[in-house]
Amino acid sequence: MESLYLLVPLSVALVFLIGWVFWRALQGGQFDDLERPGHSILEDDDHGH
Repeated sequence: MESLYLLVPLSVALVFLIGWVFWRALQGGQFDDLERPGHSILEDDDHGH
């Protein structure tokens, strides 16, 4: 039972940490354009090679 006193706050802190990292990724533009890398593979833009 005493282990719950450690594990519950630790898991809540972990959830907040993961949420903060996800929020920073959203604000940094990590998920802005998900289709461009897939389209860039299909485009042939070798101009002279």
